[in-house]
Amino acid sequence: MNELTPHPAFPPAQVRSIQAKIIGFDGNWLRARWNILGVGALVVPPFAGRGRADGLWQTTCFELFIQPDDGAPAYVEINLSPSERWNIYDFAGRREGMAERAMPREPDCTLRLGSDMAIFDAAIPVAGLPSAPWRCGFNAVIEEQGGAKSYWGLEHHGAEPDFHDPACFTLAVAAPSPA
Repeated sequence: MNELTPHPAFPPAQVRSIQAKIIGFDGNWLRARWNILGVGALVVPPFAGRGRADGLWQTTCFELFIQPDDGAPAYVEINLSPSERWNIYDFAGRREGMAERAMPREPDCTLRLGSDMAIFDAAIPVAGLPSAPWRCGFNAVIEEQGGAKSYWGLEHHGAEPDFHDPACFTLAVAAPSPA
């Protein structure tokens, strides 16, 4: 598991830790998991059913940034909500040239919520993603009761949270092995 840390300018109220990892990657699916401890005050967006939506980061949302390891500045942003809404965007460069990325089917997302721990799992169709190898950034926006928001990532640079900073894409992911 990869330990995420909250941006120091936006500490969490009760969330104690978030870990994230790729739990499976083959020719069909990229499967990712986020484990959250201290969820007693977590705000969970209400079920909305599958479908694209913008602005998911304005409440509890899980994100994965994927940059092909080819030296080009282009990258993909994946936003996944416990509401089952999602969106995937292409960027030509850092916060430049944003466009919705075509996907062959919708991602599958599931939140399992306990009294102190939550697990968010996502399965993203590989056919809609750039070819690996990649540099990735795992992130989470966490809203807690009372309006507290914390921004979690593998790395943070700067006074404000910026998940689009390529310096935050620190996880190396190899192409899946052929079956």
